Amino acid sequence: MSTVCAIATPVAVGGISVVRISGENAAAVAEKVFKPLSEKPISQMRGYTAAYGKLFDDGELLDDGVLLVFKAPHSYTGEDVCEISCHGGIYVTRRVLTACLKAGAEPAGAGEFTKRALLNGKLSLTQAEAVADIISAQGQQLLACSNSQREGALYRRAENISDMIMEVSSQISAWIDFPEDDTPTVTEDWLLDKLSNIKSELDSLLSGYDTGRLIRDGISCAIVGKPNVGKSTIMNALSGTRRSIVSDIAGTTRDVVEETVNICGAPLLLADCAGIRETDDEVEKIGVEIMLEKLKNADIVLAVFDGSRELSDEDRRLFSLLEDKAVIPVVNKSDLPNKLNIAQLQNDLGKPVIISAKEENCAEILGREITERLQLDKLNANAGFLANERQRSCVIKASQAVECALSGVQSGITPDAVGVDLEQALDAILELSGKKASEEVIAEVFKRFCVGK
Repeated sequence: MSTVCAIATPVAVGGISVVRISGENAAAVAEKVFKPLSEKPISQMRGYTAAYGKLFDDGELLDDGVLLVFKAPHSYTGEDVCEISCHGGIYVTRRVLTACLKAGAEPAGAGEFTKRALLNGKLSLTQAEAVADIISAQGQQLLACSNSQREGALYRRAENISDMIMEVSSQISAWIDFPEDDTPTVTEDWLLDKLSNIKSELDSLLSGYDTGRLIRDGISCAIVGKPNVGKSTIMNALSGTRRSIVSDIAGTTRDVVEETVNICGAPLLLADCAGIRETDDEVEKIGVEIMLEKLKNADIVLAVFDGSRELSDEDRRLFSLLEDKAVIPVVNKSDLPNKLNIAQLQNDLGKPVIISAKEENCAEILGREITERLQLDKLNANAGFLANERQRSCVIKASQAVECALSGVQSGITPDAVGVDLEQALDAILELSGKKASEEVIAEVFKRFCVGK
């Protein structure tokens, strides 16, 4: 492969910037740009060593900086790597990159360094995907899970499932090919037991996908209810700031006010929506329409009711809008005498949370309810989980193939026909780990990456 280079840090003003060079000619490229004060040739430097020196472009002094040297195969990419740290100015960083390109390196593509790590056997495909998740992590949960993935948690689960499939396939092949030997007989009960275990492992992986998706992409949470039930006060309590205007005037919130907060180590995307009511105000009507769209796409809904008032037609209209949604009914204004029919609310929407949004513990109570409802605290960071739709699709294909094998055994098909379904399941799991992924699949994965990683 060619020797490539790219800026590995954000192209912005900062303390330092890093230009990374990778490939068999990395030292030769660096020697034309970086001159160590020790005058020791870069090609003679040992791996995991550093040098201080000056940076040049065609003899023009650009900056002073530090060079780090990594020798193949003990580097991130598995190749010889040189990393030049210079002062973090945009212009000087780009000049250093240009000097490296003039010295014989080629521009790196998106995610090319990680892609080379994959191709050189330093990472599996699931580990490479975890690198992108580490970079984009917005909360402790995703960071912990992504680091576990980077250490091979999902890869190990995929390998375990592959081994389980291979055990059944090899037993079927041995029984068919060598019937005269003492090969154990492949019985229907044995196949059903083994295939059921494989299916359980696949189902276990799939069951954690939704929680993993929420932790990765963020939890969209719509705060809805009729006007003046305390939606904006709850929004401000959860966000820890005065994000929404609080007023006794109905219809104050005409648009959707949005804020991102952290809950249980995951990003919660809050949306304080316009109150549900009939109105002749055209602007407010638009706000209600936007609210309905937010409600439709929300992962979870905080449906807020005023405990100091009886259920109204607007409240009951909200009931119909919340069908098939993950809802936490919230009865606000517990500091006032209660007039709300709690039993009816619980019957229609589930057990409500009773709070006063003015109390300091309001955010803590609601945060705990959201965490429990979405089971955010149940995701084991070390267990390995499906982090994206590509991985989920692979497991679905494997699960469907195993399901076909199970149905076939129950209907009396021969073991060799079961083996065909198991081959399809194995192919899907090998695609998950990257052992049998096509160039198109790999290219699609690395579209997510930035240049320099």
